[in-house]
Amino acid sequence: MPALFLGVIRADESKPPEPSTYARFVPERLDDFAWENDLIAFRAYGPALRSKTEDSGIDVWLKRVPYPIIDKWYAGDAAGKSYHEDHGEGYDAYKVGASRGCGGLALWIDGKMISSDTFTNWKIVRSSREETVFILSYEWQYGGNTYTEDKEISIRLGERLFQSTSTFKMNGKAAANLSIAIGLLRHHPADTVMENRGQGWMAVWEKIDDSNLGIAVLIDPAKIDTFLVQEGPGDLDDHALFVTHTDKDGRVQYHIGYGWERAGQITTLDQWAGYLKEFSKNKYPNTL
Repeated sequence: MPALFLGVIRADESKPPEPSTYARFVPERLDDFAWENDLIAFRAYGPALRSKTEDSGIDVWLKRVPYPIIDKWYAGDAAGKSYHEDHGEGYDAYKVGASRGCGGLALWIDGKMISSDTFTNWKIVRSSREETVFILSYEWQYGGNTYTEDKEISIRLGERLFQSTSTFKMNGKAAANLSIAIGLLRHHPADTVMENRGQGWMAVWEKIDDSNLGIAVLIDPAKIDTFLVQEGPGDLDDHALFVTHTDKDGRVQYHIGYGWERAGQITTLDQWAGYLKEFSKNKYPNTL
């Protein structure tokens, strides 16, 4: 598919662009797909990295300015200005590898995660200043079966959590009642893991370089089957997990996001928990 650029055209190029939602395929950087709003930014890995270290985990881009940075950071990186260093707007300091990163999914079979490789196709459904919606498609084999996932992501202006709705099929048919694990990577054993089943969220609070980061997943509390922390032998193997299941049409819906201390609005774990509580009240008012 051709790259689709949806940047804002400005009459005065000396001024930062207006806050906006934004997403695009990035073929010049090994087929990344990146998305953002005024508060958060993320990326997923594409076909050029298939069968490499990265797979379907979700990467966090730490931004601390309200205007779009995706195109600027990629262009700067190509010109030798690394987006792994903070030049005043934020940076990519989050390690994902083959983990679930911030809110990646996996099949949950016999007590372990079976994750897919990188996305195979992408589609932007619509894009405006207020909301951008796109679909990333995945396909993989396990246990003699073929699984597919269409992950529809909606990111809205002013919200720290974006919505992800995944539709699963197994051997071409809707995969009803399929067990799914939603993961948050825990980089260090000392990182704080919190969960609130009644409000439907789990979070990891950690220090990256000299500032704290809170990541979270929020789901309808009625859809949570269990919560657990699963530890593994490697540096990127520990996860906080919500285990849930698909509905009759093979769907799972939840929200993913972060609050970064250096951005100045979420600076403590209590503030992060408070934000998640209020977000849950708005999304699931009848469950609290």
